[in-house]
Amino acid sequence: MLGLRKASGLTAALAAFGLLAAGAAAQANAAPAAVSATTATTPHRVLFDNAHAETAGNADWIISTSQPDPLGQNSSPSVEKDWTGALSAWGVALQQTGDYSLKTLPSGSSLAYGGSTTTDLSNFDTLVLPEPNTLFTTAEKTAIMNFVQNGGGLFMISDHTGADRNNDGEDAVEILNDLMSNNTVDSTDPFGFSIDTLSISSDYPAAVSDSTDPVLHGSFGTVTKSLIASGTTATLHPAANSTVKGLLYRTGYSGNTGAFFATSTFGSGRVAFWGDSSPIDDGTGQSGNTLYDGWNDSGATNAALALNATEWLSGATGGGDGGGGTDPSCTAAQLLGNNGFESGATTWSATSDVITNDTGESPRTGSYYAWLGGYGSATTDTLAQSVTLPSGCSATLSFYLHIDTAETGTTAYDTLKVQVLNSSGTALGTLATYSNLNAASGYTLRTFDLGDYAGQTVTVKFTGTEGSKLQTSFVIDDTAVDVS
Repeated sequence: MLGLRKASGLTAALAAFGLLAAGAAAQANAAPAAVSATTATTPHRVLFDNAHAETAGNADWIISTSQPDPLGQNSSPSVEKDWTGALSAWGVALQQTGDYSLKTLPSGSSLAYGGSTTTDLSNFDTLVLPEPNTLFTTAEKTAIMNFVQNGGGLFMISDHTGADRNNDGEDAVEILNDLMSNNTVDSTDPFGFSIDTLSISSDYPAAVSDSTDPVLHGSFGTVTKSLIASGTTATLHPAANSTVKGLLYRTGYSGNTGAFFATSTFGSGRVAFWGDSSPIDDGTGQSGNTLYDGWNDSGATNAALALNATEWLSGATGGGDGGGGTDPSCTAAQLLGNNGFESGATTWSATSDVITNDTGESPRTGSYYAWLGGYGSATTDTLAQSVTLPSGCSATLSFYLHIDTAETGTTAYDTLKVQVLNSSGTALGTLATYSNLNAASGYTLRTFDLGDYAGQTVTVKFTGTEGSKLQTSFVIDDTAVDVS
């Protein structure tokens, strides 16, 4: 809404009354328990999707013909042909570690989250989508997005534009872009990238130089190159999600374009994208399929890339070959106090009236929220809280943001700055700057990697600044600093 914020603060009596209602509302709106390697039972649980035409045409993107449990084909596989499928080398390699429990969602099934079936996403740490060829239903997209938001890992593997293997009018590029841009949870570029409508015939994309990245330098080896044998790339949008990162790029590309392999986070979960299915193809499968052995391609390190990424997505990274993973002793936790503001103006350091249950704006959940700006006059509002980030652990800041404005035109008159400060109040970094130009209906989840600040006590600070005329409201709810 575009109405101005009320001028006076809440009375103590109103605040006390509001807290009672807010507590009940917050309980009713509680999200499902987060999925993480530290709370899940080892071994790490991976679900491979085969419910969306993954075996149509020449594709055979399964780890085994025994589904849902691949162990039904061979309970102790030692080579890729002990299981049947073009992904059998991937599955067998994970199985042999003793650290993974693998299942397949069979054809005719549907993805769900929060149910009681054995293949429900709540029973897994990672979901692999190996070139899906039918659209996900609305319910499935909601399940996938909630799974990731609450701590799951999502591995999206595409193929080139036009690879419509079952001739239903949809290819993997369209299907995965639809998942990210047309869902009920967050359709505003949630992962910080979109998949390009390209068909690149051949290339050996090279890895970026980053010795600390656990996907490029994990316990399964060092990644140097991958393979394109008719594939595509992604365009990165770090302004939408600052955690997005390109790890391997098409030859001649860098930065935000031409990313062949990318990672990101969303809520408490992790996301990986790969632009071609040929690198995961081990050349073996069911009779009648013409397959390509990209898994063992001597010019690439596709096996290490697939396995390291699975490890990272499952929250299992523990350093391996000095790969910069998180400390296995890290305990999953949410560090912010009063993170949904339902205790009113406690724990946070904030300008008067910023934490409110004013009806001029709407909370995302509960009754309270943080409202910076909205006065229509030259003002500055702040909201801040300090947290201590454990050494060697991954850390992510997330919050839901709604922006509405009475401003028009293309000038950023009013801004919201998100920063990380040290214990002396010096800015260590600016995570994002939003303005009246980012106004949109509803709340949008924003996620930022705080891994660079591990081992430090830092302050997360929001600063809203308005110009002298028309109002812009920056509304924040359901914040979190998650470590694992």
